[in-house]
Amino acid sequence: MTRTIIENGHIATVDAAGTEYASGHVVIDDGDIVAVGDGPAPADARDGAEIVDATGCLVTPGLINTHHHLYQWLTRGYAQDAILFDWLTSLYPLWSRIDAGLTGVGAAGAMAVLARSGCTTVGDHHYIFPQGSGDIVGALVESASQVGVRLHATRGSMDLGASQGGLPPDFAVETTDAALAASQEAVERYHDRSRDAMVRIAIAPCSPFSVTADLLREAAVLARSLDVRLHTHASETVEEDAYCLEHFGKSPTQYLEDLGWLGDDVWMAHCVHLDEPAIERYAATGTGVAHCPSSNARLASGIAPVRDLLNAGVPVGLGVDGAASNESGQLGIEVRESVLMNRLRTGSDSMSVRDGLRMATMGGARVLGRQDEIGSLEAGKLADIAVWEVDRIEHAGILDPVAALGLGALPPLKRLFVGGSAVVEDATLVTTDEAALARDVAAASRTLAERL
Repeated sequence: MTRTIIENGHIATVDAAGTEYASGHVVIDDGDIVAVGDGPAPADARDGAEIVDATGCLVTPGLINTHHHLYQWLTRGYAQDAILFDWLTSLYPLWSRIDAGLTGVGAAGAMAVLARSGCTTVGDHHYIFPQGSGDIVGALVESASQVGVRLHATRGSMDLGASQGGLPPDFAVETTDAALAASQEAVERYHDRSRDAMVRIAIAPCSPFSVTADLLREAAVLARSLDVRLHTHASETVEEDAYCLEHFGKSPTQYLEDLGWLGDDVWMAHCVHLDEPAIERYAATGTGVAHCPSSNARLASGIAPVRDLLNAGVPVGLGVDGAASNESGQLGIEVRESVLMNRLRTGSDSMSVRDGLRMATMGGARVLGRQDEIGSLEAGKLADIAVWEVDRIEHAGILDPVAALGLGALPPLKRLFVGGSAVVEDATLVTTDEAALARDVAAASRTLAERL
């Protein structure tokens, strides 16, 4: 791997001090960042290096997606006016026809779009594993390798069908023992503990209304015995709150904590309806949150109390969520959405564009437990870097380059690097054929629809 120098751009490091350089440099060597600073790169670093002239660009850490359902790329546009529970029940029959082949195609399409929107690390939550569907986790891993992004794949599960009082139909769930065994197998087969890992696995029973208490409890025990992280949905809607009170006599937070599901090795998706005591418990235990503003708006779930979570010290990252509830599939626009949504909740000065960028980068790294490796532009970290063009007609004249990303249209990428390797160049994915992938996605979507 050759040395690469990015220089002459506005560098937003997102380090602990929020350091920025109006015209600075980043030096990449063998997949790592080895220098960041003001002005051009040092002369002794230039010999034999590839120079990326970032004049007119904003340079940030690569964005980190902390919650997605990649397979849903094949089912966009359904149940357009539904709330969560109605949306789920309308789509479960279709999703239950998924298999490894279709999942791989859909995931590749979703990750291609994520990369083109500045995302270098993808957190996926897959929880539907029909009988005979093949190695779905393996298909996700292969697709991530094809696109060239880091993958945090969670082996999800559901074991609470409608006949037992759950939301999913019985034919869409597994047995508790089968889910636990498959989760362990996925970790043992695919989880990489190395510093520069491209694939890590977490264990992720789906939600309190699709999973038994036994599965939640035993999954927490299993994950900790394997030293991997835990993930689930929590407090997404008022209907979920009502379900937990009716079935368990507790709020979602109380229920999950009683089953071992709060801790600094856990992150929850959505967390729209957390009250003050719940936020205190998240903060005290170090439990992370994946904030998904566009999806929450699409399903009318509400606006999460992000300012309160951040003030309490809770790790908060951004997520796209499944593309069936966020058809754009772009992580970059969630920076803007997070800023705007949270200003609606708590005021115009409550969420800055730099708060949004921090959630999308260092916040996501904390949520996934990788804050020592990714999430900021600092010497010694992995070279996951986005170079945004903010001098075109959409952004020319915007006073602040970070505001161009956080308040303006999503800028095109001059470059996107993952571990120092280019994944996007001049707004085009260079790791795979975009046009061919688009055709494959369209065909896979038709195939899945025909199965229903």
